[in-house]
Formats: sequence, C-alpha cells, structure tokens
Amino acid sequence: MDTLQKYTIQFVGLKLGNHSFSYHIDNKFFDVFKYDDFKSINCDVDLLLIKKNTLIELHFRIDGSAVLNCDITNVVFEEKISNSLNLIVKFGELFDDDNEEVLILPHAEYQLNISQYIYETIVLALPIKRIHPGIKDGTLKSNVLEKLKELEISEQKTTDPRWDKLNELLTSKKS
Repeated sequence: MDTLQKYTIQFVGLKLGNHSFSYHIDNKFFDVFKYDDFKSINCDVDLLLIKKNTLIELHFRIDGSAVLNCDITNVVFEEKISNSLNLIVKFGELFDDDNEEVLILPHAEYQLNISQYIYETIVLALPIKRIHPGIKDGTLKSNVLEKLKELEISEQKTTDPRWDKLNELLTSKKS
C-alpha cells in the first residue's frame, strides 16, 4: 500500500478555499487493488478540494481510456471513459463511510487517502458489457462473428396446424 501514499492528502495544513490536485492513473495503480479486467488504462484525475470551516468538499473528474477485450469476439479495443464524483467530508466522533456521498472522519484525523475513491470512480466508468464499436456499426470482420452468424437461428414462421384452423374461424367471423 506504500505505492498509494501519494494519494494521501494532508488537509490539516491547507488554508480555507480551493485546492487542486492532479493524478495520472495507469496499470500500476490497479495492480495494488488486484484488478485486471482490462489490458491497460490511461486516465487523468483532477481533484478540486474545497476546504471550509466545518467540512471539506471533494470534486473528482476522471477522463481517459481503457483497452478492453470485447465480450463477444475477444478482440481488443480502446474505450473512452469519463466520470465524476462529489464527496463531502464531515467530522464526527467515529469514522463512517456508509453514505456514498458523505464521509465522516474522526475529529483527530488530519489526512485522507483518496485512492479508493479514484479506484471506484474509474471502475464504475467502465462499461458493463464491453462490445467492440466495429460490431455495432458492422465494420468489424472476425472469424468469431462469422461463426456466430452461421449458428444464428433464423426466424422462420412455423405454425401449428391445429391453431391455423382456429385462426381461420376468428378471421372468418370478423369478415
């Protein structure tokens, strides 16, 4: 966890007002969390910390891209990702992170590690179903897609002859 030390902000020495922080996120960051659902990631995190008398506001903005495997063809493609997170840090008797928008730190705390919030914001920005853009627009040529088209069940309208007679009765009544 020493590699995540640079994501610790000591807010006790900061003056009241706005403070900006920037971070670059790559695979090394996610190696610490043992997360490997992508080939590579390249993101920039901009954090605006607003220190007030009784609370701290954190505004995260994440932009970048991830190289993913397509769920259908396993072809590698690049996906743009963008996400934001707003977090309010208040102070109380005990640590409490049950609310996803409000974090309560004990009064004695003087620093906050934001790595978990960066991790979650990036992971939530990734699509659940990862489909190559070439599949959507029909430009991707792949052996897997060809095989899937061969195995595709064609929709042939087959009817049960017993129901055909009943349908004839219904249509003849309407006439």
